[in-house]
Amino acid sequence: MSADQMSIGEMLAATVPMARTLNLEFRETAPDKAVVALPDQSEYHNHVGGPHAGAMFTLGESASGAIVLAAFGAQLSRAVPLAVSAEISYKKLAMGPVTATATLGRPAADVIAELDEGKRPEFPVAIAIQRADGAVTGEMTVVWTLRPNDPS
Repeated sequence: MSADQMSIGEMLAATVPMARTLNLEFRETAPDKAVVALPDQSEYHNHVGGPHAGAMFTLGESASGAIVLAAFGAQLSRAVPLAVSAEISYKKLAMGPVTATATLGRPAADVIAELDEGKRPEFPVAIAIQRADGAVTGEMTVVWTLRPNDPS
C-alpha cells in the first residue's frame, strides 16, 4: 500500500512509534471529528489499575493529530502541522478501554485563509476522553499551528 492509499490511522501508526507502542485504534478520522481508542492493557496501567495518565495524554494528542491531518492534509506540501501546547484535566477514574474524541476549535476554512495570507495560523483541538460507560474521564486541549514551509 502506498502512502497515498494509507488511511490517516495507518499513516500515524506507521510514522509515530508511540501510537504503535500503545496499540492505538484509529476508529474515525474525518475533518470534523477523530475518534481514537486505547485498549485496556495491563502493561500501561497506573497504580489503581486503569490506563496511565501518560497513555491517556498520548491517546488525546494522537486523536488531535488525526483530526489535524484529516482537516489539513491537503496543505502538507506547503505547511507542517506542529503541536504548540497541550493541557489535560483528569476528571474521573478511567478503567478499562478509553476513547478520545477530537474536534476542531476553529473552522478549517478560517485556518487555511490565514495560511493563504502568509500567516502561521494557530487553532485549538478539543478532546474528550471517555470510558466504555460514556463517562468523561478527561478533557484535553491541544493548540496546533501550520508552520509554512521555507520557500527555498
